[in-house]
Amino acid sequence: MALRFHNTLTRRLEPFEPLDPDMVRVYACGPTIYDYAHIGNFRTFLVFDLLHRTLEWRGYRVRFVMNFTDVDDKVIRAARERGVRIEEHTEPFAQAFLSDADALGMERFDLYPRATRYIAPMIRMVERLIQRELAYVTEDGSVYFRIAAFEGYGKLSGIDPDQVRSGARVAVDEYGKDDLRDFALWKAARPEEVEVGAGWDSPWGRGRPGWHLECSAMSQAELGETLDIHLGGEDLIFPHHEDEIAQSEGSTGKPFVRTWMHVKHLLIEGRKMAKSLGNTTTLRDLLEEGVDPASIRHLLLGAHYRSEINLTRDGLDASGRAVRRLLDFRERLERTPSSEEGTAAGLAEAARKGLSAFRDALDEDLNTPEALAALFVMVGEVNAALDRIRGPVLTQDLMEVQTCLASMDQVLGLLELASRGRVVDDDFREWVEGLLEERRKARQSRDFARADAIRVELTAAGVVVEDSPEGSRWKRIQG
Repeated sequence: MALRFHNTLTRRLEPFEPLDPDMVRVYACGPTIYDYAHIGNFRTFLVFDLLHRTLEWRGYRVRFVMNFTDVDDKVIRAARERGVRIEEHTEPFAQAFLSDADALGMERFDLYPRATRYIAPMIRMVERLIQRELAYVTEDGSVYFRIAAFEGYGKLSGIDPDQVRSGARVAVDEYGKDDLRDFALWKAARPEEVEVGAGWDSPWGRGRPGWHLECSAMSQAELGETLDIHLGGEDLIFPHHEDEIAQSEGSTGKPFVRTWMHVKHLLIEGRKMAKSLGNTTTLRDLLEEGVDPASIRHLLLGAHYRSEINLTRDGLDASGRAVRRLLDFRERLERTPSSEEGTAAGLAEAARKGLSAFRDALDEDLNTPEALAALFVMVGEVNAALDRIRGPVLTQDLMEVQTCLASMDQVLGLLELASRGRVVDDDFREWVEGLLEERRKARQSRDFARADAIRVELTAAGVVVEDSPEGSRWKRIQG
């Protein structure tokens, strides 16, 4: 099966064919680095990671660019409140984002361009739009895009341009426009904005770029005039992405994006996350509570990206159990004896069938619920087969299961992430085994209260103890 993605522009599933067979060019709208990204943001960013991994897993060379917005109204306001320049305010949050992304097992993208470093390409784009009479300069030195002059405005969002009014991030005090619908490409800088470094010289005076302009200029500078895929949250369809199309295609006369993909919102306990509701949660909040990063990753990938997902404590607990099941399965495979004359019990067939179903699910618009289902069906079938086998299994069959599991995890990144918490150094091992010996002696002397207390202490350290007639075994399930 060939890859198919839902294209927001055409509102249908389409076979994916990159413009250049040798390179897929992807641009994603990243965070505004005025504060820490919240867990709802990371639902979207994990979909970016999933697409990146899937494309590479399917054999494509990918150039993947995700921007950092480091100048806009929120950034300026936050910098002014602290009395610092915008770069001093945003740099710690840029590094915090990368640290959080690493904690969730996201692979690094090729580039994270920042808007403030692309002022010259932005000015050149505005100049082209003015030359084409798609933009005009107002008395204060601001520049606006003329929506009425661009045929096809509204094709992404389905909005009638005659009904368009000021967008969500267009300031209401922008007077001097020819038409209320027009959006800012370049904003004349106020004195208080210049004070924090949010002002650059231009042919129209000291000013700063409009939010929409930033992404168009950065994506074209790094990926060319036509992108294969553009990603973002569903809240960006209008006005941000609609305006990106207008100014990008208006400046080049070429199609801007071949496939638009948008991610649905995350809910918290059934409610949309919002500061006004007091329910915003950052990744750091969850990690400080002791939630395992692999559990978060599993839950956020567990729903299709075009469906809302509900983050609940019960859901995180269930995801934690699912990840532990995968870890236990991999460890069982590692412990399973094998030989060239071992038993063939259908392990290879189960693995191949599981991998095929997994690939088909991802090929159908990144259907992660079906992909995860295929993985766990394989786990169940292989476990059942191993339960029936007496003696070693066929080495080739065992290796095929391990290879298929590793291949699936190249996309999901669950085992890769969960394994970080299971790394055990010598000091930790010595501590655990010392407590287990003390527990053994306590049970022998019927001091069950002490034995139970030791087990609780080990559990708090992320250690699970399994008792059997042959003795106690232990494993680490989190850091």
